[in-house]
Amino acid sequence: MSLEVINLVKRYDTQQAVDQISFVAPTGKITGFLGPNGAGKSTTLKIATGFIRPTSGDILMNDISVTGDPMSVKKTVGYLPEHNPLYLEMYVREYLDFIGKAYGMARKSRYQRIHELLDLCGLTIEKHKKIKMLSKGYRQRVGLAKALMSDPSVLILDEPTTGLDPNQIVEIRNVIKTIAHEKTVILSTHIMQEVEA
Repeated sequence: MSLEVINLVKRYDTQQAVDQISFVAPTGKITGFLGPNGAGKSTTLKIATGFIRPTSGDILMNDISVTGDPMSVKKTVGYLPEHNPLYLEMYVREYLDFIGKAYGMARKSRYQRIHELLDLCGLTIEKHKKIKMLSKGYRQRVGLAKALMSDPSVLILDEPTTGLDPNQIVEIRNVIKTIAHEKTVILSTHIMQEVEA
């Protein structure tokens, strides 16, 4: 088991964003995290990645407590937030190299990983373009490659296909399915058909 949510609660003053949820996401499967907009999905995922703290409860990522040791958790998780933050003036390859440096990867392993991710995410033909020149679908692919840069054991995807056209949705789904065989993948969405697919 790679990810376990235990009695998780998050309150903002009087607003209850997350109300005592618990679940387990096993390795080698895609766990669909389904709920309407405003249900607390993104809040839960931000807690899982160590970006915000819960009011109570905890999340164990590979048996490491997110509340007890958030920095260790961040080393094992890849995260694609709903609003994919990218440096639009950077070139695709340059951006991935920057992310690899931020993870402290050695040059040789960084270049090898970039090559693997460009191929996996279907970005090879776009690698010399500035990110701002890419379609939304290709930007999502860049965000997915960024989330995979450190070869995380857990991958958290917050509404990864929102706003994409049908062809782009199928392509992103195929990448996610390929990755899911060896990782714990949590995919949030408010669309039941997306979880089923």
